Amino acid sequence: MKLNYLIKRLSTVGRWMATAMFCVSAIAFVWHGAFFSNTSAMAEPAATLMASADAGDQVKSKASEDSGRAKNFIRDTADKVEQTAKKNAAKVDQATDSGSFIERKAKKDAARIEKRAEEDAARTQKAVDNTKNAVERTVDGIKDAFGK
Repeated sequence: MKLNYLIKRLSTVGRWMATAMFCVSAIAFVWHGAFFSNTSAMAEPAATLMASADAGDQVKSKASEDSGRAKNFIRDTADKVEQTAKKNAAKVDQATDSGSFIERKAKKDAARIEKRAEEDAARTQKAVDNTKNAVERTVDGIKDAFGK
């Protein structure tokens, strides 16, 4: 009975020692990193600011390029929706007699789909423009804060 009690206590002490050793080694690694860090970037802060100004221009040009691509994608999608609506209306037209209720309904639906596709495309393109402008304003604000 005493043997189990002793083993249990040794196990507990061993776990505490392992935890303490882990914490001490973690502190040592953090301490080592703080004293031997690379401080050469702090020596010339103007070079860093020049690089950030160039990075700001790159961000703005990338935002413009991506917004152009997104707007082209939106326009292509709207065109495909409109083409599909026209094709479906034409198929209904071919399948039914001239002037039937179903034909008129299909044409009205196609016109409504085309109208909504245009409205959605315009609204989405406006949102893309707003996002691009927000990115550019943010970059300009950051550049102004750091004195260009």
